[in-house]
Amino acid sequence: MTELFGIPLPVILSQLSLGLVNGSFYAMLSLGLAVIFGLLNVINFSHGALYMLGAFLAWIGLNQLGLNYWMALLLVPIVVGAFGIVMERLLLRHLYKLDHLYGLLLTFGITLVIEGLLRSIYGVAGQPFDVPEFFTGVFDLGFMMLPRYRAWVVFASLAVCLATWYTIEKTKLGAYLRAGTENPKLVEAFGINVPVMVTLTYGFGVALAALAGVLAAPVTQVSPLMGSNLIIVVFAVVVIGGMGSILGSILTGLGLGVIEGFTRVVYPELSATVVFIIMVIVLLVRPAGLFGKEK
Repeated sequence: MTELFGIPLPVILSQLSLGLVNGSFYAMLSLGLAVIFGLLNVINFSHGALYMLGAFLAWIGLNQLGLNYWMALLLVPIVVGAFGIVMERLLLRHLYKLDHLYGLLLTFGITLVIEGLLRSIYGVAGQPFDVPEFFTGVFDLGFMMLPRYRAWVVFASLAVCLATWYTIEKTKLGAYLRAGTENPKLVEAFGINVPVMVTLTYGFGVALAALAGVLAAPVTQVSPLMGSNLIIVVFAVVVIGGMGSILGSILTGLGLGVIEGFTRVVYPELSATVVFIIMVIVLLVRPAGLFGKEK
């Protein structure tokens, strides 16, 4: 059997595939953060709680409302996105002209409320979420066994991330979004309702977090703490890629997931901190991040 660093190659490839799955979640979550910060200039600390809320709503739909996985995948991001729109209209809209700290504190408070409510109802124990029957089993690649659901998560995440990047960077709608954040009065002169566009943008960023939560539910147990355990890593990913950089968030999230998976095999003690070590190095060399623009 082929070995690398004294470790069987199938074991390494299995951990790399798991790292790619984690990287897919990092990419989707950091993409949502990058969209919200880059276009709305808000640091959304509630992103992890909304990711957790997406997973919980999918679990509730499956176990209590009789929804199947595909219906949850479609409906949950819409519901959480609508909740995000309400948040933006009632709360965040009043903070756009203030220091970033106010938005950070507000969204942190929202996180505590969401987590507290779900902990009081369901406790802190994880809730099991079965892999959809269509995705049970594995693909035999010859050199390793790849679980079907892992392959689906990577494919779905890449498709959503690339579609989002293309929409924002290459289409007229994306041009309106970018122009609306830089010069809203000029864009309104062309008959575009900038406040509504901003609200929908925040709702879309929140929906991305919920979609990641639904995809993650069969991979990890659904728990009120699953968002808080992940959000710090995701913020590190956004900082490494560059605050507000859409492409940077996608590539950095995927890359760091793979690096984390490889570290878990070669030197497990370092796997929990390798992302933060990379963040420190990047900030020392390039404070704006790998794909960020120096001001």
